[in-house]
Amino acid sequence: MAAIKLDDRDIKILALLTKEGRMSKAALAEKVNLSATPCWERLKRLEKAGIISGYHAEVELKLIAPHVSAFVMAELENHRAETFQTFEAAIARYDEITACWAIGGGFDYLLQVVTHNVDTYQALIDELLGSGTGLARYFTYIVTKPVKISATPPISLLLSATDEKN
Repeated sequence: MAAIKLDDRDIKILALLTKEGRMSKAALAEKVNLSATPCWERLKRLEKAGIISGYHAEVELKLIAPHVSAFVMAELENHRAETFQTFEAAIARYDEITACWAIGGGFDYLLQVVTHNVDTYQALIDELLGSGTGLARYFTYIVTKPVKISATPPISLLLSATDEKN
């Protein structure tokens, strides 16, 4: 897929929506100094290109339910393609695994898990270990307090670094 060329207004649209996804189309158009129709067309083009992949609400979990958050470093039993595919397919089936990244270095994956408590976390791990997912070893890091959580990528910063290279 060819890279989509972004101009300053596209970048501003992205930056605004990452901070306030519920912004009305009229307010967005006003903030990027466009009329509603051209702003809407840009937004649809960004969505169609896959640059905007969704809109989400940030939920303060501690206000609605007790929970435990953990990060898990996972190592697979071997590095065959089918083992990675099996593991990734298994991970996709668990809602409590809220994120999973394939990583380089000493481990194969970093998982983010949010579940009711340590017992339900351990039940999840036991199930992963016993169900042929290829998980060989894991290390658990329980979150004791969030220090910084941002779903807002530094778009302007990242794109300015790209511009400097071109």
